[in-house]
Amino acid sequence: MIAVDTNVLVRLLAEDDPDQAKRAARLFGENEIFIPKTVMLETEWVLRHAYGIDRKGILGAFQRLMGLSNVKMEDHQTMSVAVSWYGKEFDFADALHLASSRDAEGFATFDKSLLRKAGQVSSVNVIAP
Repeated sequence: MIAVDTNVLVRLLAEDDPDQAKRAARLFGENEIFIPKTVMLETEWVLRHAYGIDRKGILGAFQRLMGLSNVKMEDHQTMSVAVSWYGKEFDFADALHLASSRDAEGFATFDKSLLRKAGQVSSVNVIAP
């Protein structure tokens, strides 16, 4: 199994450098791939900020990626929940933080938007300190 860095995943998804995109696709096509949660978090940020890809485009790319039989996500269940919430207009980082905190007694934040949205989708007790 090969773990990938953000730059490999971005090349695969953005296809902005033809040579590197081809090499990334070959790596994915010939190996079992492991993607850490932190790489997914950084990839969303890079695709949104550096490439201007909208939520729908990123969401579709993440869903296709997670559907590949040779791709293993760190904490697949948490990542699935986070991607689902991202599709419901959550900020991806917020969705991942909250999904990763499901076993905690609560999740404290000053983010009013997160406080409001979390109650609609999560059983995590989100509180304002």
